[in-house]
Amino acid sequence: MSINEKLVKLFDATNFVVTRQADGLTHEESLVQLPFRSNCFNWVLGHIVMGRDRALEALGSNPLYSDEQRQRYGTGSEPITPENQAMTLEALLAGMDKSREAIAAALESTSEAALAKVWNEESGQTVEDRIRGLHWHETYHSGQLEILRQAAGKDDRILG
Repeated sequence: MSINEKLVKLFDATNFVVTRQADGLTHEESLVQLPFRSNCFNWVLGHIVMGRDRALEALGSNPLYSDEQRQRYGTGSEPITPENQAMTLEALLAGMDKSREAIAAALESTSEAALAKVWNEESGQTVEDRIRGLHWHETYHSGQLEILRQAAGKDDRILG
């Protein structure tokens, strides 16, 4: 299996986890905030989806979302609440699938030599390193979704 195929499988795995955690949630439930400084399911999912644009850019592809949409789900952005919304849960889940397909297509047309090129001169990080780092970041956040699902009123066990 090529590096490219392995990277696609990583993003497939995240899609599986996120889709399972979102199963049965309503948009309104995705907006439930924890009683301490945190973000809701909708924000975390949007952060993952918007973060995938950085992977597309590292692979030389165009981002799927506007700067405004990415900023809405960026680190330090205002919490998403019923009064201060952004995208619907349904749109974010569709974006998860669309971004996975776009990353798979970009990786399919990227050579292993291109993945080995230096992406960041200062750190020596390669394009492959960048993609793996971005994937690690989304796995960190996808793990938060289980707690946020339970906070939304689901008393179940999705994975495990």
